[in-house]
Amino acid sequence: MRRATSIGAVAALAAAGAVAAPTGATAATIAGNPGVAGRAQTLAAEQQQGATAARGIGLGAQESLRVRDVIEDGDGSTHVRYDRTFAGLRVIGGDLVVHRAPSGDVRRVDRAGSGDVEVPSTTATVSAAAATATGRSRADYVPRRAGAELVVFARGSAPRLAYDVVTEGVGADQTPSRLHTVVDARTGARLAQWDDVKEGSGRSIYSGTVTIGTTKGTSSYSMTDAGRGGGVTTDLKGATTGNGTTFTDADDVWGNSATSDRASAAVDAHYGAQLTWDYYKTTHGRSGIFNDGRGVRSRVHYGNAYVNAFWDGTQMTYGDGANNAHPLTEIDVAGHEMSHGVTEATANLDYSGDAGGLNEATSDIFGTAVEFNAGNAADPGDYLVGEKIDINGDGTPLRYMDRPSKDGSSPDCWSTTTKNLDPHQSSGVGNHFFYLASEGSGAKTLNAVSYNSPTCNGSTVAGIGRAAVEKIWYRALTTYMTSTTTYSQARDATLRAATDLYGAGSAQCFGVDKAWAAVSVPAGTATCSSSSTPPTGGNLLGNPGFESGATVWTSTAGAITSSTSRPSHTGSWKAWLGGNGTSATESVAQSVTVPAGATAATLSFWLRTDTAETGSTAYDTLKVQVVSGTTTSTLATYSNVGANATWSQKSVSLAAYAGRTVTVKLLMTEDTTLQTSFVVDDTAVTTG
Repeated sequence: MRRATSIGAVAALAAAGAVAAPTGATAATIAGNPGVAGRAQTLAAEQQQGATAARGIGLGAQESLRVRDVIEDGDGSTHVRYDRTFAGLRVIGGDLVVHRAPSGDVRRVDRAGSGDVEVPSTTATVSAAAATATGRSRADYVPRRAGAELVVFARGSAPRLAYDVVTEGVGADQTPSRLHTVVDARTGARLAQWDDVKEGSGRSIYSGTVTIGTTKGTSSYSMTDAGRGGGVTTDLKGATTGNGTTFTDADDVWGNSATSDRASAAVDAHYGAQLTWDYYKTTHGRSGIFNDGRGVRSRVHYGNAYVNAFWDGTQMTYGDGANNAHPLTEIDVAGHEMSHGVTEATANLDYSGDAGGLNEATSDIFGTAVEFNAGNAADPGDYLVGEKIDINGDGTPLRYMDRPSKDGSSPDCWSTTTKNLDPHQSSGVGNHFFYLASEGSGAKTLNAVSYNSPTCNGSTVAGIGRAAVEKIWYRALTTYMTSTTTYSQARDATLRAATDLYGAGSAQCFGVDKAWAAVSVPAGTATCSSSSTPPTGGNLLGNPGFESGATVWTSTAGAITSSTSRPSHTGSWKAWLGGNGTSATESVAQSVTVPAGATAATLSFWLRTDTAETGSTAYDTLKVQVVSGTTTSTLATYSNVGANATWSQKSVSLAAYAGRTVTVKLLMTEDTTLQTSFVVDDTAVTTG
């Protein structure tokens, strides 16, 4: 794309892991994904400045930084995520995020734990062999291999010299394990333990007949999705290790919807990977698990129904050896497991304490988002995790987001003891927050599922819409959270994210704050605006005037612009669709949740149209559309006819979509000659 500048110019689960990865903003600063190549260059450039960055934030001479991720905002602000070493030793819990102004000045630094990583000596008094023996003794299986790495362990109140002992093997239930045991290198005491294996469970195939991305070869089709980074699905045929063999088929018709055909499981695995890729790409502008453009690798096991995933050299395995007769395939579970990779690539939340609960909640949140985004009639979106798996044998789901305590072990409300729970249970606080922030408290029915969400402080919460909460959580995860983030710090992180995306005085910021209070998470230092009266009935769209550049909106490259060749209604930015003078299709779109109780809902925007066309034939058009599930409806159409280069406000009713999350889309189609420019600004979705 680029338009003419003059008016007359012509011109199951079974699966999932990414392949190995490479190594306060305001509401008007956030930009879109710079692209895979640009991201690699940015990472390399920041790494070259690592020593300068370390000195700039006051780190000691023995400390070094390794860049893990960089987020660039539209005004030139950057958020650089670092891992740390001390005297050449890897630091567990030493990660930090440096937030810089466009000038390069440091605005703030978010550090995991206390931020101190210095130990008095890097000489161990406990041998590596003794530490390894301790690690091996903690495994409930005969280890296949074990090794010890000398590290600095900085997750506790004071950093310690320690060994990270990694023990690998397969348990009695045939579930693989990669067990970390942290052993004090001076006393031999065990300091921490976690497994890279994170378990999910399932029994059958749920997605029905679906379309998947495959590649045609010389004599057959392979389950390789070239359009999504070359993601592949392979068959391990019951093995516990290896890469497996890529599924192939002669006629591109895969499986029989039953476990009697191994390809049926492969379809669900491939489909789940596809849906997760699409969700992160279209909603957050993220290209793959590590944002590096590489596809997802799904590997199907029969007789050993778990997932092997290799992310940055780490094996992440999901499954349940006790139910290993069938593949694990439900959409939200697939999205959940792959989202663990996104977490590892960004905040890398510890799998213990509050951070462990946030880790699991993040996967539940994005797994739920993937399910809603899929619009699959056989497995429609809901706030029940793994509801079709029936792991309990009585039709109940794994977890309930509206009232987590219904599973018998997860808390609805945060307390000082939440950190002592298993992460699958402590995630209840984050899940409850997500539901309340999205949908609000009280009884309601969505997609034929009844919910009744309480609050811990007796308040009434009005949801701000799932679409907004998803964007806020993603921004918080990728920009502000660290490996040791607590629930209180997560409250801060999401308030900062809401401020970045919607403004400090927005309904979204106040809605997030109220939802955290409703699950008893203590306030931190971040706040919304000082206004004593939070806004009501506010704009449900993020970045409504496009002043934050290509963020929140999904758009054709270059469509959201600050070019002075066409005026904005207000501010400097707008969406400029068309103006090419040649055949083209361009669009801007954003998902939004229309509250179930809304008596009225309206999409409005300001439109300016100029054209080189003449006569009464509509050669070039702008359609206002709503995408709900798999159905696209056109609510209004504007064209070159009657264009007069003046601003006018347009509006259409969204009342028919109350209680649904939909995508509002402005779609421009231009014919082969003579330009028409449709300039859109100051959009809004409001309810009554």
